[in-house]
Amino acid sequence: MLGNVVNRLGIVSVLIVAFVVLSFLSPHFLTVSNLTNIMLQVAITTIIGVGMTFVILTGGIDLSVGSIVALCVVVMAVTHKALAPGDYGAAQGLVVIAFPMALSLLAGMTAGLVNGTMVAVARVPAFIMTLGMMSIARGLAYIISDNQTISVFPEGLKYLGDGRVFGFPVLVLASLLIVLLASIVLGQTMYGRYVYALGGNRVALRLSGINATAIEISVYVISGLSCGIAAIALLGRLNVAQPVAGLGYELDAIAAVIIGGTSIFGGEGRVFNTLLGALLVGIIRNGLNLLNVSPNVQLVVIGSIIVLAVFYDKLRNRAGA
Repeated sequence: MLGNVVNRLGIVSVLIVAFVVLSFLSPHFLTVSNLTNIMLQVAITTIIGVGMTFVILTGGIDLSVGSIVALCVVVMAVTHKALAPGDYGAAQGLVVIAFPMALSLLAGMTAGLVNGTMVAVARVPAFIMTLGMMSIARGLAYIISDNQTISVFPEGLKYLGDGRVFGFPVLVLASLLIVLLASIVLGQTMYGRYVYALGGNRVALRLSGINATAIEISVYVISGLSCGIAAIALLGRLNVAQPVAGLGYELDAIAAVIIGGTSIFGGEGRVFNTLLGALLVGIIRNGLNLLNVSPNVQLVVIGSIIVLAVFYDKLRNRAGA
């Protein structure tokens, strides 16, 4: 019965209910500035969530995304400072902006490659490997930054995180484009079919002659790439780099994916639903902040939602067995 009720309501209905309720509870919720802030925050969660969707579709998990974001942010900031010491004006040149961004993506993909190789080749459980990478990446962020905050960057980078196109945030448009591209990859390509097959029936995939190991490694690289992109967006928004960046991002990303209906057991899910899940998480967090709910209580709420979503997923899998 619970499954039928949830299926009838759907995540869109839950979003509408949450939106209406919070509009009544807080006079500040339904304002342009607040809704824009929600969209910007949700955009970063969505970008990370896209990569997480690939991983969870294979039956894996990536607990290291928040720390990898911090590592990428610090790598980008330190590189930029080395290229343009002392002068952070608007006319820095394309290389001064593009090269640090490229290193951010490379750092994320490298961390993802290590995760994927250890999981797929060394057969270290994904939970343990990414938990270890959570500590490794965070430690590297502290070491590279010398535990310092790095601030002030070129206007070009700031535009990526806080710019507008016809009044619409560039970051939000970028996140929607990433969702679209990921949806095409998963829904319209052979690679996407292999990702679903790896989570749905790993043995059958291997027996068909597909390199399951390479597919499994690749989803962690994609997750790392999404962290690198999110780091660029975060640095553009905040204009400051800190080794503590990205704390809690793994919780929001996993929540977005699971609430969006992607099965924790792998083989079932959609990237577009991850976007809806991220939007629901963002609305709930924003609403709780406006209502002056303690951050500690917010963690309890988001954690409870994840547990309920996984519980429902387990009931659904049992019913389908």
